[in-house]
Amino acid sequence: MRKFDKDRLILGFAGPALALVVAFALSTLVLLVSNRDPFELYRLLFEQASYSDVQVLIINQAGTYYLAALAVAVGFRMNLFNIGVDGQYRLAAMMAALVGASVDLPGPLQIALIVIVAMLVGAFWAGIAGVLKTTRGVSEVVATIMLNSIATSLIAWLILPKNFGDQAAGSNNLTTGEIPESGWFPGLSMGADAGEIYGFTFVAASCGLVYWFVLNRTRFGFDLRATGASESAAQASGVDAKKMILTSMLISGAVAGLAGMPTLLGDTHTYSLDFPVGIGFTGITIALLGRNHPVGIALSALLIAFLDKASSPLDQFGFEKEIATIMQGLIVISVVISYELVRRYGTRRQQQKVGEELAAGHSLTTEKEAAL
Repeated sequence: MRKFDKDRLILGFAGPALALVVAFALSTLVLLVSNRDPFELYRLLFEQASYSDVQVLIINQAGTYYLAALAVAVGFRMNLFNIGVDGQYRLAAMMAALVGASVDLPGPLQIALIVIVAMLVGAFWAGIAGVLKTTRGVSEVVATIMLNSIATSLIAWLILPKNFGDQAAGSNNLTTGEIPESGWFPGLSMGADAGEIYGFTFVAASCGLVYWFVLNRTRFGFDLRATGASESAAQASGVDAKKMILTSMLISGAVAGLAGMPTLLGDTHTYSLDFPVGIGFTGITIALLGRNHPVGIALSALLIAFLDKASSPLDQFGFEKEIATIMQGLIVISVVISYELVRRYGTRRQQQKVGEELAAGHSLTTEKEAAL
């Protein structure tokens, strides 16, 4: 049975807690410099979050963010920076919507087909970066950034009416056509005024459980974490590091492909020009703040979703709703700073403990020699 490490637990909580405190302080300072009342803003945010319809919006948005952050976290645990989650998510959603609108199977089969297509497309797009890294040594950061741009252009071409897109009469919006009702994922109704929670949000939560189990309770998860910690050491112990890199990128891309499913299957039922963008980049923030832990990621996703949805009507009260975006940016900065401070403190603390144990062992040896 693994020994409980109190210091590790405290340091694990200290990073996110310090980041939030610093972000809150910086946000307050920015508002004061801008001649805004920060406490009135915070009151309005929490007041908006007290409405049931906003709560549903927050939960639905958090489900999408959660999947995007899990995709990022898979790469982080492997010491890979999959910055291309946004491109993988959008291309996967677009192709899944296109396939879903082209066929009409019985309900479960239709949904399964759409989800499988999304995962395969996301995995394929991330796999390109994985192959480039394992065969040519190309940085996954550079490769995935380039693939984001390619995905944007590819989507713009595919959705043209002369290719696979559909443009309704009198509309400037382009879509892939509506998915038949058999492909709509049922949600949980919270009442006529509140709306419904996307059914795929619960699938997102189950993905968090699978993520935790695979990483912490399987041989594959151990090899992944070991390779991420030290590729050379893992290689020396018999782990195929290149295979782990490629596999991790494929899994990360597959999970990224799922990130579009709550919105696609629970709301829009089509991919269009106004389909949400930037989800993958927000997922990076959430994964960092949540320290790649499924519970931490869930809480972080709820926090960012809260800032997104509760800030929407702020302009009606004299506040710019972009303040929420500034607060999210300050959270990112605070995360980087606070985690580095906590890491340095943890390193010093570990060195101190090792020194104390060595000193205690030396003292015990001296006492034994004296007794003899």
